[in-house]
Parts: sequence; C-alpha cells; structure tokens
Amino acid sequence: MTNLIKDLIPNIINWIEDYATTNKFSTLVIGISGGVDSSVVSTLCAKTNINTIVVSMPIKQITEQHDLSLQHGKWLEKKFNNVNHQIIDLTDTFNNIQKIFTKYKYDNLHSFANTRSRLRMITLYQIAGSTNGLVVGTGNKVEDFGVGFYTKYGDGGVDISPIGDCLKTQVWDMAKKLNINKKIINANPTDGLWDDGRTDEDQLKGLNYKKLEHAMMISEQKENANLDSDEKKLLKQYISIRTPNIHKMKPVPVYKLKT
Repeated sequence: MTNLIKDLIPNIINWIEDYATTNKFSTLVIGISGGVDSSVVSTLCAKTNINTIVVSMPIKQITEQHDLSLQHGKWLEKKFNNVNHQIIDLTDTFNNIQKIFTKYKYDNLHSFANTRSRLRMITLYQIAGSTNGLVVGTGNKVEDFGVGFYTKYGDGGVDISPIGDCLKTQVWDMAKKLNINKKIINANPTDGLWDDGRTDEDQLKGLNYKKLEHAMMISEQKENANLDSDEKKLLKQYISIRTPNIHKMKPVPVYKLKT
C-alpha cells in the first residue's frame, strides 16, 4: 500500500467533514450498489462521524449485485454508530414509468437504463431534502472526467464528489485498506442498470479500467508520436467512447444576450 493511499483516506474524510460542517449540513446520503466505488465512498462518509444514510435501491436487480449491497449496508451499520442503512425497492415505480413510456413508444432501452439511475437520484435527494443532507457522489476520475460513463442527472447528479479525482485502481487500493468485503473488491464492475447484468467492460468496448486509465494518461500527453501500434489502437478506442459523452462533462450551454 503506497503512502499516497494511506494519506488519501484521512484527507478525503477530512474534506467531506469540512465541507458538510462549513455549509451546515448534518447528514450525508449515499446510494450503495454493491460496487467498489459506492462501498468506498460510504465507508469514508461513515468515518466522518456525521449522520450517514446509505441507501440500497434495487430496480429489478440481479440477486448477486443486490446481496453485496445488503451485506455492505449491514457491515456499515454494525461497524459505525452513525450509519443508517435504508432499503428502498424502486422496481414497481420503474415498471409503472416503463409502461407509460412504452405506451407512447418512447421505449429506447438505453434511455430506460438511464431512467433507473435518475430514479435513484430523485430518491437520494428526497432523503437529503428531508434530513438536511448532502448527496454524496460515487463516481471516479475515469468515469466522470475520462469517458463520461455516467448518467446525466442520474448518478452524475450529486452535491460533492469525494473520489472524482481518484483513478479506479486507487479506489481498489482504498477498498483494501478500508477492509471492504473482498467479494465487492473482486466483483466485475457494473452500473447495475441492465436486466442482463452487463458489466462496465461490456459497455466500454471491452476495455477494463486499467486500460482506460492508461489511455487517459496517453490522451493527456502533448506528444503522441512515440506510441506503439497497441497504444494507438487503445487511444482510438478511448476517444471513440469519450467523444459522444463530452457534452456531459461540460457546463450546460447558455445563449448569451447580445449587448
């Protein structure tokens, strides 16, 4: 374990606590999916000693994914007195919405996947608004600022982003240091938004996070002339994933009045 990770954990905990205290929020609200990102962020929040509500929000969820979420929530409640684990099943809500949009033939499957994410965002903000709370994001640097692998106004709709500048490999390292469930650490990353259980790698053209991190590093270099053929291919794949999502990573365009 590097010194960077050892320092990173208390630094993030202090940052969360300072932000919440300075802005007079008394509760931290986090959705937990059974994935490593949300498991790490929820544990960091718990360590602040601020009232922390962690929420499992299954929507037609695959059993293995939901079980990991439940296990993590129970572990947090047992380990930290300031944690409250809520289970809010949104399956019926989603089914009703799906029926309505299907009736009007607005039934794109990818849009329905994003609707699941947005339902969870609405749920977290309802809880936060009822508890003087902050919605805490769980996205990492590669997802949020590399390839834009998140739902706009879904899991991208948050108040603070504790691991938004952390690479996925750093999140895995923090998970080990925090003694997160090994099944969560070793599980294939997935957004949990599809009935077929497709993984992040399935959706990212077969690229795992280590490859994406390498591609992100290459893309940030000023000169790419010395890349070998594999790196050039990797960079091309990375750009092809990133380009359609750039709009999500930029501020909403605003028409400027002419003076």
